Amino acid sequence: DMKENNFFDKVHSLFTTHHSLKRPGATHVALCDSVGSYFRHWCGAFTLAEVLVTLGIIGVVSAMTVPTLMQNYQRQSYVTQLHKVYNELSQALVRYQNDRNAINLTEAGLTSDAAFVSFINTYFKKAKECDTMNSCFATSYRKLSGATMGSYDPNYSSFVLASGATIRTGGYDPVGTKLFNIGVDVNGLKGPNIVGRDFFWIYIYNNGMIDDEPIDANTTAPFTAAQRETQFQNKCSSSGNNHGGGCFGKILNDNWQMNY
Repeated sequence: DMKENNFFDKVHSLFTTHHSLKRPGATHVALCDSVGSYFRHWCGAFTLAEVLVTLGIIGVVSAMTVPTLMQNYQRQSYVTQLHKVYNELSQALVRYQNDRNAINLTEAGLTSDAAFVSFINTYFKKAKECDTMNSCFATSYRKLSGATMGSYDPNYSSFVLASGATIRTGGYDPVGTKLFNIGVDVNGLKGPNIVGRDFFWIYIYNNGMIDDEPIDANTTAPFTAAQRETQFQNKCSSSGNNHGGGCFGKILNDNWQMNY
């Protein structure tokens, strides 16, 4: 049909005339050819200066946002690993009590470091047992403030779990209803080796709950949100010479997010 052909010829003529208003030079064509066939169609509608300005803006935005995105991703990966250890430990404590038909951990027999080592060997999947704590943990850790964490006793039994996290099994140190202090490094000897980032102190209570460092002998688990915030301010985020409790409770408060 001649009329139909004329219509499409006119549309094609208008389209090509519009895109011919800005005819790219040799350099422009070479640039567009280098970015691939997907972008080549669009390059025909822009000058070289416009393309370079756009790429510059993209580069500036990327430089500003990518580091923050990577940092947030890394922090969330630490929390994910910590959550795995928490879940595994919580489930193992419930099984331990049920297997002994006990109403609490003391009645079940979890009343010494030796008993805790036996508990780990029975209820956990492990990659290896460490010769000393220092063979699976860093020799020193920094706090969020940059201060060095208070010293810890490296002589407790330690294990690398199947998840890749390392766990210190001791020590048995009853304070009120708290029974054990547990050190967890979610990525072992890898950095950054900072308390509250990849290393955490968690605490096991007689009722089988896992929470933060007790404030005093009257503290029981689970903590209130206010108690956890108090420990975070006094222990985790402070520059004082303490071992850095208070970080784990803050993550519990914030629903397994590292918002500090």
